[in-house]
Amino acid sequence: MIALTSALAVIAAILVATVFVRRRIVVVTVSGTSMTPTLQPGEKLLVRRCGITALKVGDIVVLEPPRVPVSHEVTILSRLPTRTQWQVKRVAALPGDPIPPPAQEAAGTLRTVPGGTLIVLGDNNASNDSRLNGPYPADRILGIALRKLESRSCSGQDARW
Repeated sequence: MIALTSALAVIAAILVATVFVRRRIVVVTVSGTSMTPTLQPGEKLLVRRCGITALKVGDIVVLEPPRVPVSHEVTILSRLPTRTQWQVKRVAALPGDPIPPPAQEAAGTLRTVPGGTLIVLGDNNASNDSRLNGPYPADRILGIALRKLESRSCSGQDARW
């Protein structure tokens, strides 16, 4: 009976740990070229969920693009439940930092990054990022990319950047 109780306790601990890890860590697959040459389409990223306070300039983040309705029809469609399309970008500026030159036109009259927002840029200049959208709201952040995950190679090593 003690062995069964111990086994159940171990199983319960494993389940609790699994739920905890799944709430903190996610895997995201890169699907575009905005972060080339650093990241290629098809590569997988290990992402730790976090907020803006955990970020620093230069970090690679996964975040939802801002919702900018361009017409009444788009506003209506944006209310429908859809699968989130995450973006992978590099943090270029945080609240209080000067707006970097690539994002100044989209930021309008802003000269510093407002609180609760950040400037993100793709490593590839042809990127849908703060150059087009201005500051991104911090509540759109999924998390910070910790490392690339690749298929096991002959050496059995995962890739890191």
